[in-house]
Amino acid sequence: MRRNRLLAKLPRKDREHLLAACDEVELCIGDILWEPQNRIRHVYFPLDGFISQLVPIDARENLELALVGNEGMLGTSLVLGVNSTMLQALVQGSGAALRLDAASFRRELEHIPALRKQLHRYIYVLQIQLALTAACINFHSLDLRLARWLLMTHDRAAFGSFHLTHKLLAQMLGVRRVGVTNAAGLMQKRKLLKYSRGEITILNRAGLEKASCSCYQASKNAYESVLG
Repeated sequence: MRRNRLLAKLPRKDREHLLAACDEVELCIGDILWEPQNRIRHVYFPLDGFISQLVPIDARENLELALVGNEGMLGTSLVLGVNSTMLQALVQGSGAALRLDAASFRRELEHIPALRKQLHRYIYVLQIQLALTAACINFHSLDLRLARWLLMTHDRAAFGSFHLTHKLLAQMLGVRRVGVTNAAGLMQKRKLLKYSRGEITILNRAGLEKASCSCYQASKNAYESVLG
């Protein structure tokens, strides 16, 4: 059964009230849900799709700061009373999401204290995860970061395989394409994954976890300790 983990923790009455206000929409790979500086029109609670939040570096390059799947929501700035964002929201994994327009979302925050409390806790977890991402970019090698990113994507993907090109991976990690090609090739030789025409299948999850840096598990631990 598809669900969003944040909403699943709400009391049943509050959850049903919120779900009744949402529309279920399909997320398609490549969809841009919002651009930097634009007003946020909707929030999204993914069910089985996932979304990258990217910070623009220049006219051609972006760097991924966060990946949102069914463990979270897109639109946390509205919880803090800010109606726009500095980030781009790009769908990386197709699937369904619950969508709520900004005005309705703000009303639900006022009327459902449990939702407000849950999202405040989620924002705290995001702060920890962003700090880990910053440290990871600065101190860990590409192969460790790539393993972490693949694990994060695998956690949120609706199926065992997901579509990612080397060009897109390089853009997400802020490195040259040749670096990703070499690192992914080594992982394929170790039979950690299978890569063909942009389609990635994780073959050895435990092995990929060993190949990742400690930031992956630290991020998961932060989520579980605060949100359960």
